[in-house]
Amino acid sequence: MKHQSITVHAPATVSNLCCGFDILGMALEEPFDKIRIEHSEHPGILIRHTDAYNLPLDPQLNIAGVALDAMNKALGIGSGFRVEIHKGIKPGSGIGSSAASAAGIVVAANELLGKPFSKTELLKYAMEGEVLASGSRHADNLAPCIFGGLVLVRDTASLDIVALKTAPVFISIVHPQIEIKTSYARQLLPKEIPLFVAVTQWANVAGLVAGFSNGDYGLISRSLHDEVAEPVRSKLIPGFSEVKSASMAGGALGGGISGSGPSIFMLSETRQIAEAVSKRMNAVFNGLGIENFAYVSPINTEGVKIVESA
Repeated sequence: MKHQSITVHAPATVSNLCCGFDILGMALEEPFDKIRIEHSEHPGILIRHTDAYNLPLDPQLNIAGVALDAMNKALGIGSGFRVEIHKGIKPGSGIGSSAASAAGIVVAANELLGKPFSKTELLKYAMEGEVLASGSRHADNLAPCIFGGLVLVRDTASLDIVALKTAPVFISIVHPQIEIKTSYARQLLPKEIPLFVAVTQWANVAGLVAGFSNGDYGLISRSLHDEVAEPVRSKLIPGFSEVKSASMAGGALGGGISGSGPSIFMLSETRQIAEAVSKRMNAVFNGLGIENFAYVSPINTEGVKIVESA
């Protein structure tokens, strides 16, 4: 074996980016999970958490465990692993906590075993963890977590992942300390939408991709609108409209719900603007008496990062 242990940082991600429900995602520099995996002389997966979230240690009930087990079965060699996880991304935060667990563990295990799988193959195994987390097979958080940058999931079934060009932007995230289950948030979505709503949504997705590719910040701003999920999901987040209005007044290009929430993201042209926007977002929730954490990050172009090997 090439290594005895591997440690990675698995980043938070923003998915949907307003109009790109289940197809667009972006990786952040922070926050991130820290995951360490090492060989075990005993078959099976032993998981230890060093955070305070009381997540299951049974590998069949743990997101990282399920993803690693799927990968291990594909190899067919019955390897044993010891896994240590410190969640820097709170579960239920809307910034890809489950994706970081699933993506981080398969990237780390792949490195540990001498890279038998491509990134696309790793995505397939990581999706098993997302199924456990949300009950659905989607990759809009997993793909940017593994590949880095801004990505389009053109087709989930065939795992057709497209890395998109992106103009430099900075992401302000505010995470109010309330929890929204992804599975519940998905239940709220309309089963059917009018054609004119679908057309508007498609136009915004195309506009957003073109805006990023061409460095057209005005087009990015005009395209950061969601006609499908935000109208129903925003009701779950106290102060959502106020945060959005305050951010736009502070110079943000636009933004909305990160994933299924409750975190809210805003994009800005410069770090200076993003820092100011972050303070405005933070102030709204402080005024409502809701504890919250705010982050400012550039786009993470690397995805899961190997930080230590032995």
